[in-house]
Amino acid sequence: MVLTIERDQNRFKQIVRGAIRRNLKRYITRREFIGRRGKDFVSIPVPQVEIPTFRYDPRSVGGVGQGEGEAGTAIGAERGEGGPGAGDMPGEHLLEVDVQLSELAKILGEELELPRIRPRGKKNITQDKDRYVGINRVGPESLRHFKRTYKQALKRQIISGSYSPEQPVIVPIREDLRYRARKKVPGPTANAVILYMMDVSGSMEDEQKDIVRIESFWIDTWLRSQYRGIESRYVVHDTEAKEVDEETFYHLRESGGTRISSAYQLAAKLIEHYYPADDWNIYLFHFSDGDNLSDGDDELCVELITNRLLPGVNMFCYGQVEGRYGSGKFLDMLADRFESIDNLALSRIEGREHIFNSIKSFLGKGR
Repeated sequence: MVLTIERDQNRFKQIVRGAIRRNLKRYITRREFIGRRGKDFVSIPVPQVEIPTFRYDPRSVGGVGQGEGEAGTAIGAERGEGGPGAGDMPGEHLLEVDVQLSELAKILGEELELPRIRPRGKKNITQDKDRYVGINRVGPESLRHFKRTYKQALKRQIISGSYSPEQPVIVPIREDLRYRARKKVPGPTANAVILYMMDVSGSMEDEQKDIVRIESFWIDTWLRSQYRGIESRYVVHDTEAKEVDEETFYHLRESGGTRISSAYQLAAKLIEHYYPADDWNIYLFHFSDGDNLSDGDDELCVELITNRLLPGVNMFCYGQVEGRYGSGKFLDMLADRFESIDNLALSRIEGREHIFNSIKSFLGKGR
């Protein structure tokens, strides 16, 4: 019975996984389910999962409902006046399922054909270490647990009546020996930090921020599946940049202009102070509508990217979220100045339907 239940459960998981894969692009363009995110899982409405139904066997006779009465007679209540009429199309069944974020990341990686990330840095290789987590009856003499062995021998001698308080001699035998049990556990884990930067000037509208929030969720989900330990930090900017928490990052809106270099200067300071490139895997994601203060600030941005950001990061990613008010020139400038740079990726996000390809362009290099 247990095996049957487990088999059915595994089959249901496969059905749900297939439904998620078929609808992944639609999920990526929506943010409703992100609000139902837990620590290690997210609740997703999965459509088109067959709901079991019961049908009467047409060969059966007798039973409930059989007897006197005309065909079509209402049971239990008199027929009343109808409403405006029932629909003539089948409804869509939606089933809320909890999906592990690790499983969601795996589906995302398969659909986008994302390569596994190759961590860098001398402290970034996960190593197995021995940890003593229990007691065994067998083992090498170097791991013999003296106290446990002594207690076991004392217990045996008291039970057998061979223990004498006048001559308290404890002599362990083979059955009394106890040893520390070793277990391989992951050692130092790869260190990684994601630094999100976003333009919050007056030209960035709520829809553009929603796009940033959706894309950041999927980026976060994938990167966290690649590293055991990861930090996230958030920087917002208009003409000045400041570090904020996650909630502020997605909801703050200012009315000033835009100086992109202010964000890059702050990002460089955070990296240089907290995240040495030899020890950390560093990911920078900047989202803006491409409207910058001046050509002079564009040049300062190029200098900061070239000299202080690119040399120490795994990936620098710039996503230009198109809107009604931004000029959109910054992306073209970066494309002209940085051609074929391995750890730099650019993406033009014209709407929610472009999030899918933007994620692939950012994460598809396996860095």
